[in-house]
Amino acid sequence: MDPALETCRSRTVYDLTNIVVISDTHTDSIDALPRELLEELLHADLFIHAGDFTGKQLVDDLRKLGKLRGVYGNIDGPEVRRELPEIDTIEAGGFRIGVNHPAEGGSPTNIEQRIRRKFQNVQAIVHGHSHRTKNEVKDGVLWFNPGSATGKFPAVKKSYGRLTVDDEIRGEIIDI
Repeated sequence: MDPALETCRSRTVYDLTNIVVISDTHTDSIDALPRELLEELLHADLFIHAGDFTGKQLVDDLRKLGKLRGVYGNIDGPEVRRELPEIDTIEAGGFRIGVNHPAEGGSPTNIEQRIRRKFQNVQAIVHGHSHRTKNEVKDGVLWFNPGSATGKFPAVKKSYGRLTVDDEIRGEIIDI
């Protein structure tokens, strides 16, 4: 593993069961997020944003709502990049969750290969970038992409996700 990537990671252990996951919001205003999603965020034990906030104001507003963990995406500018890491690893209920946008951008066709090599010993990988939902287990790892909460193209709908952690980690995609 690249030592530079390892330094980007932050490890905090959470005792929680309900994690709301968003990505690719492409807005700097919390007002642009769907009301249903905002209600979910208020009741979540933790929420993860997998990049492409677009503006620091959204980072600040989400932090005011509760426990935010996030990474910056390929379109996030210097203000967001100073606030958040490129890669994060979260420990929840004995499971390790890797989070990456990927910030280098690029084609979504080989996204899993590019992201997978950034993480060791994780049970789930949360990512954004493609704006397409994903909730599937491959080689024992849950791959989870919540899509775009604002429906930003090329998304075909507005969506977010929920990870439930108990004796296993499960994902659910919620269409708005």
